[in-house]
Amino acid sequence: MLGEKALSLIRELQRTSDVTPPVFNDDGVRQVLEEIKSLFEENRRDVDSAEDGQSGLLPAIKLRHYAVLRNKRCVLAYLYNRLQRIRKLRWSFGSLLPADVKYKLSETEVSWFNNYNKSLAMYMRSIGGDGGFDLTQDLKPPKTLHVEVRCLVDHGDFETQDGSVIALTKNSQHFLLRSESEYLIRQGILEHIVH
Repeated sequence: MLGEKALSLIRELQRTSDVTPPVFNDDGVRQVLEEIKSLFEENRRDVDSAEDGQSGLLPAIKLRHYAVLRNKRCVLAYLYNRLQRIRKLRWSFGSLLPADVKYKLSETEVSWFNNYNKSLAMYMRSIGGDGGFDLTQDLKPPKTLHVEVRCLVDHGDFETQDGSVIALTKNSQHFLLRSESEYLIRQGILEHIVH
């Protein structure tokens, strides 16, 4: 059936969470591109025949043309959605992707992530004065400067901005600056205790 492979790519994205993309379906994308090429070649042959006076081919040409356009839209939607998810990963996990997430990406997507990472880092260095400004630090506007956090894993020593060292051991609770704890919260090392 025309367009079934392209539609399966979209369904694959809908079945997965919005956080991480599924494993890149290289075979599915290749099959859709082959179908597009095949439909295009059939249309080219029929257009040549239609120019010779066979006007009865026009409905089939139109059907295949719309199938080509639909397949292109589905592949582009698949790729764009994956890039949107990868961009969100940069803001969630930081500049290094976990191995289980990186495994799911194609080489081109890993390259795109690295380029996006470099561009974002260069932009953050260019704003906010001498040291730059880390835009990934506060994803939500803070209500207070300090937060109470609980350590979820044994992380070891952590040096705060004022130079003091805190031992982050499992189930220990601390009162830290939001700016210091936000990144560790996103990594799953600390959890914010809400009263």
